[in-house]
Amino acid sequence: MIDFYRKSFIEYLGSQNLTKSKSNLYEPINYLLTLEGKRFRPILTLISADCFGGEIKDSLPAALSVELFHNFTLMHDDIMDSAPLRRGKVTVHEKWNINAAILSGDAMLIKSYESLQYYENKLHILLFKLLNKTALEVCEGQQLDINFQTNENVTLEDYIKMIKLKTAVLIACSIKMGAIIAGASKKDSQLIYDFGIIIGLAFQIKDDFLDVYGDIKSFGKKIGGDILENKKTILFHNAYSKTSTQNKALLKKYFSDSYDGNNNNKINDVKRIYDDSGAKLETKVLIKEYLEQAKKKINEISILKGKKKILIDFVDNYISF
Repeated sequence: MIDFYRKSFIEYLGSQNLTKSKSNLYEPINYLLTLEGKRFRPILTLISADCFGGEIKDSLPAALSVELFHNFTLMHDDIMDSAPLRRGKVTVHEKWNINAAILSGDAMLIKSYESLQYYENKLHILLFKLLNKTALEVCEGQQLDINFQTNENVTLEDYIKMIKLKTAVLIACSIKMGAIIAGASKKDSQLIYDFGIIIGLAFQIKDDFLDVYGDIKSFGKKIGGDILENKKTILFHNAYSKTSTQNKALLKKYFSDSYDGNNNNKINDVKRIYDDSGAKLETKVLIKEYLEQAKKKINEISILKGKKKILIDFVDNYISF
C-alpha cells in the first residue's frame, strides 16, 4: 500500500508541469524535486485521507503543497548550513549560486500555497490556516537551531522543542491535512496530528543519528556535518550528561566558535566520545521508545484495523532502524 501511495503522488507530481519554463528560476526547482527523496510527507497526506474514508485523488493537491513547502525549506536550509550535498547530489546553491537558490526557493514556497487553490471555501481556509501556522513554526525552529550553534547552555528540553518545530510540525501538518480533507472529526484530526508529532521527533533524532553513523551513499548528506556545524543534537546531550570531565572539556572545545583545528580530528574525537559514553546506544533506544508511543497513539484513532496496519507499516518502513 505504501508503494501505491508513493506511486500515486509521483505520477501526480509529474502531471503538474510545475517547471515548464526552462528559465533559471525553475531549473533549480526541477532539479531538487527530481532528486530521489523519501516523499513521506505527501505519502502521509494520502494515507491519512484514505484511512478516514476520503478519496486519494482529492488529497493529492495538499500532498503536493507540503512536498513543495518541504523542498523550499531544504533549499534555504542548505544555504544556511553551507551544505555541499542533498540526497547524495550537489546542493542547489553549489550547482547554481546562492542568489538562484534563494529566489527559486521563494518561488517554490509560492507554488506550495498555489496548490491549495484546488480546495474551495471552508476546506481551503482550514488547510491554508494549518499551513500558515506550520510555516511560522518551522521558521521558529530553524531560528532556534541557528541560535543553538553559539549557545553553550542548550538543554535536552531545548533540543526537543527545536526539532518539534523544525521537523515534526510539518510531518504532523501533512498527516492532518489528509484527515481534514476526508472529513475526520476534530478529535481524530488532533489524534493523528499528535501521532505525526511523535514520528516527526523520532525521524529527526534518527536523522541526527545517521549524520554521525550513517553511510554517505544511503544517507545522501556529508557524514559529520552536524558536528562541524556545532549542532548540539541528541547525541551531544546524551554524551555530555554521562561522559568524563576530560571529555566534557573536549566537547566544549570542539563545539566552540573559536575552534579552528583539523575537522577530521574533530569528527573522530566527538564520535569516539559518543561511542564511549553510551550516547549511541541511548539514542537508538529513545527512537524505539518514540515509535512505541506512536503505535499506541494509532490505537486511539477511530479508523478500521486494516487502516491502522497501514500506519504501523509506514512507521516500520520509514522510521524504524
